[in-house]
Formats: sequence, C-alpha cells, structure tokens
Amino acid sequence: MLKQSEAIVLHSHPLREADLLVTLFTRNEGKLKGVARSAKKSKRRFGGALEPLTRVTLYYENRERQELARLDACDILESPLAEQVDYARAVALAHVAELLDQLLPDHEPNDSLFRLAVSVLGSLRADSIWRPLTYFDLWAVRLVGLLPDLRTCVECNAVLHGAAAYFHPLADGLMCVADKRLASAEMSGDSRKLAGEMFRSPLEQLGTERWPRARCADLRKFLAQRVERQIEKKLVTFAMLDKLE
Repeated sequence: MLKQSEAIVLHSHPLREADLLVTLFTRNEGKLKGVARSAKKSKRRFGGALEPLTRVTLYYENRERQELARLDACDILESPLAEQVDYARAVALAHVAELLDQLLPDHEPNDSLFRLAVSVLGSLRADSIWRPLTYFDLWAVRLVGLLPDLRTCVECNAVLHGAAAYFHPLADGLMCVADKRLASAEMSGDSRKLAGEMFRSPLEQLGTERWPRARCADLRKFLAQRVERQIEKKLVTFAMLDKLE
C-alpha cells in the first residue's frame, strides 16, 4: 500500500543501470532510504525531484522484511535549483544535507527539525548564507540534544556573563578562563549573545543586515565540534565552509 509524506531529499547514488538509492528526511517517518526504480529514465515519476535538498511530496511503500522502501514517485514542492546556485550556496546546501543525514536516526520522526530545515532552505541565498547556516547549526544541535548550557562553565558552573568562554573538542561544554584546557578556542560574548537571540526569535526576524563569514564563526566551530564528537568523524562540509572567502 502506497504511503504519502512531505520529504526533503538528502542525497542519491546510482544503483544498477537505471535505479537510484535515495536517502530522504520524511516528515512522517524521519530518515528513510529507498530505491527509485528506473529513476534515471522516468521523467514522469521523478523528473528533477531527486536532486539534493529538493522538497517533495513522496509516494512510497515499505515492504515487510525489507530494509529499503520502494519509491514510487515524487512531486516537487520546492527546488534549490529554482534560484541561483553559486559555489558558496552549493556548499551551504550540502552542509544542511550532511548534518541532517548524520544526526538523524532512521525511522524516527522529528517535526521540529523538519520545520527548521524547510525554513532555513528557504532562506539560503547565493549572497547570504551565514545567518541561516548559523541558525540551522545552533537549532539542529539543540533539537537532537547535543547543545550544552552556553551560560555557565561546564567545569565549575560559574556564570560566564559577557566574559570570554573557551571550548575544546574533548570538553563537554564551554569553560571559563580558569578552567580552560590547553589549545582551547575562544568564543566571544557577542556570539553567545547572538545565540540567545536566535533561541528567542524565528529566522526571519533576525534582521536583514549582511553577515560576514567571520560573524559567529567561533560559534559554528563549537557546534561542529559537538556534532563531530557525537558521530566520531569530521564533517566534510564544515571544512569546505571554513575555506570560503
């Protein structure tokens, strides 16, 4: 019996001559892997709907005792290719896909994270990636339970206020100057203040001024370290973002 769900395509890979193995973030069932038979040939059933980060209405079937779903068809709701895609935006889109793929367990719905992804994907523009990316990273890490308290030192519980805070890949959170580890990185008070604003306001209410790459770069690095510690490997797209001008 066919099921229907709104979904975001995370990535797809060739499987046999004309089939694709597709990973999607579905609203109804969380992360789902399935086979799109003859997807390379069938424009009627799939067309350009299986491009990464395309939001679709997915028609699929879960078969008993089979790990992979059968993907029957997709209708495009929103495509990232509808707007200009320069290199920076392409990397930003790939980063959203990588984080969702790495953080989501299979078959566990997460409507809050789904709505976050839809909001951020609609805000990523070729000339403006850093505000929505920072917002996405912060909220994604929080929604999957990996974000520690940004207001206190993880070692002594001292309130950090506006003072400098430090983080380290092996530490469980931010540290005060007295407890920082050797080779720790610093997170500014401004970045922590902006994080607080992002928790209180939706993305579209965070202003329209241009965000340079350097703004909240320390916060993004801290969030990437939280994810990498959880998944026990480096994020490919974070290194690519770090090299952007």
